[in-house]
Amino acid sequence: MNPEVTAFIEALNLPWQVELSNRLREMVHQSIPGVDERIQYKKPHFLKNGKYAAVITPSKDSIAFMIFNTTEIDVPKGWDGPPERKWIKIKEGQTPDYELLSKLLVQASSTL
Repeated sequence: MNPEVTAFIEALNLPWQVELSNRLREMVHQSIPGVDERIQYKKPHFLKNGKYAAVITPSKDSIAFMIFNTTEIDVPKGWDGPPERKWIKIKEGQTPDYELLSKLLVQASSTL
């Protein structure tokens, strides 16, 4: 794991955002063995074979989790974005379905 990503997550202001970002990061690593991670555009990006697979984007009141390469997969209602990338915003007190997120990430990244 990239120490810059670790430092970025640990520097988030709200403890729930730190916890959520760490869980999302772990889920990405479990879903995409050998995934690369780096800070790009001031947020953690995850790459498979040099191509974007996912990104974690913190904001004042939420964490957005974006999956790339989603054109060919069925993304459930509640996700936003153009066909090639979709994201979901997670707010304090919400628990994402990590199993579903992992499944979508595996599907989307399978052709990267």
